[in-house]
Amino acid sequence: MSRARFLTTAGILALPLLAGGFAWQARASADGARLFDEVFSLVSDRFVDTVGAAGLYERAARGLVRELQDPYSELLSPKQLSTFNRNTAGRYGGVGMQIEDQQGNITVSRVFPGTPAEAAGILEGDRIVQVDTSSTRGWKIQQVSDRLIGTPGTKVDARFARQGISEPIAVTFTRAVIHIPSIPYTISFDGKIGYVPLQNFNESTSEDLARALRQLQADGARGFVLDLRGNPGGYLDQALSVSNMFLQRGQEIASVRGREAEQRYMAQNAPLAPTLPMVILTDGYSASASEIVAGALQDHDRALIIGTTTFGKGLVQTVFQLDGGWALKMTTGKWFTPSGRTIQKERKLLPDGQFVETHPDSLESDSLRRARPAYKSDGGRLVFGGGAVTPDLIVKPDTFTVGEQAFVKLIAPKSQDVYVQLYEFALTQKGKVGADFQVTQGWRDSLFRRMTTVGVKVDKPTFDAAQRYVDRLLENRVARFAFGDSTAKRRDLDDDVQLRRAIEILRKGQSQKDVFALGMAAARSSKQ
Repeated sequence: MSRARFLTTAGILALPLLAGGFAWQARASADGARLFDEVFSLVSDRFVDTVGAAGLYERAARGLVRELQDPYSELLSPKQLSTFNRNTAGRYGGVGMQIEDQQGNITVSRVFPGTPAEAAGILEGDRIVQVDTSSTRGWKIQQVSDRLIGTPGTKVDARFARQGISEPIAVTFTRAVIHIPSIPYTISFDGKIGYVPLQNFNESTSEDLARALRQLQADGARGFVLDLRGNPGGYLDQALSVSNMFLQRGQEIASVRGREAEQRYMAQNAPLAPTLPMVILTDGYSASASEIVAGALQDHDRALIIGTTTFGKGLVQTVFQLDGGWALKMTTGKWFTPSGRTIQKERKLLPDGQFVETHPDSLESDSLRRARPAYKSDGGRLVFGGGAVTPDLIVKPDTFTVGEQAFVKLIAPKSQDVYVQLYEFALTQKGKVGADFQVTQGWRDSLFRRMTTVGVKVDKPTFDAAQRYVDRLLENRVARFAFGDSTAKRRDLDDDVQLRRAIEILRKGQSQKDVFALGMAAARSSKQ
């Protein structure tokens, strides 16, 4: 039999198998559809409580998404979609306040600059007691937020209770477009080391960062720290733009692999800071877009990573618009760094619905880390795969002493009460202290009395044994209320071992090559 005849015959013989496969798939689909219709009809007709068809379809759709067992896929109602867009974009129509629930009191925890709230003189610690004509007693945060948010240019009335003032303060706000800054402040240490805390990736992050970098360089910065600790991520295009500020045009930033072809994202523009020595700080809450930036700059030898291993969220979500204002946010791919490392950390689903790491200690243990996939940066440095971004120099935050651990354990059941008392005490010091204030024994005694008054069960010896931790809480809160975030961070430097290490290395290094050498030397020293 000729070769040509064999191939033709093989093709003909294969047809029944393929046809059978299609028939099986069609039969399986029909069986699945029939099962759904039967269950839907029985629930609709016979369930003890009447459930409308629209409600049943919504529950069925939510159940389908939930059974994917993916913590990042979810069906969003129109209201949920609006909240999601507002939180992700960092821009909304409102008055410019961040609020929190303090034991049933809706309290202003932050006032954003250049907003109607700032113009009206609203202060942190003010309590919202009325919106329009309705008392907020018993309201949840979302209820208050929904009433304050609205179309820019419209008005909303509110009343605020303020410590030391007997009558509520009445304010009429004209809503405006509110921009939540992704960079709340910047600091220059010694006039040479710039510090930029990047809190999220919203629609203006690259603009905010570019402005901060230009100002720091104009002020003489010859190195800087990009702090991604606690940054949960956000917009992809902003992660790409931020990475591009430090990478050469044409260098790969990341790639995504899904059910379709792989897509690669490259630096498109000339960098803003191509050679400025740089350190990135990460921790277990640095996720998604933060990991794209950290992974790209690590692979291309553009930044030394210091801190602890990142969260490991390397899944891509796409938002699909649905009829009626609904949307489906669904995982459609996985992220990879330029060297090919996956960002996604392996997790498993527990019976209670929680996702936990399969190997929670592997990213910090030297022996297990060496067993992970090894990759090379552009310059030949060893970088680790297997999920998340592992720092070049692992520096763990300061640990609690035995006395501090005992104190934290005792106050845990009443942590919200402790927070409120700390908050209220700090408010009493605003306007009374100078920038060089020191925590006094009187402050400690006052906080202890406040805590015991609200039922926090902690004895004085345990409280005194945790003095360093108590002082840190008092100092940070008073400094922030009295002088703002940047002053509080400067005073916190002694307790921030990761930032201190970054500044020490940048002070000594004249170039990025020097920074890597110093970081690697510190890493070797820490293992001896």
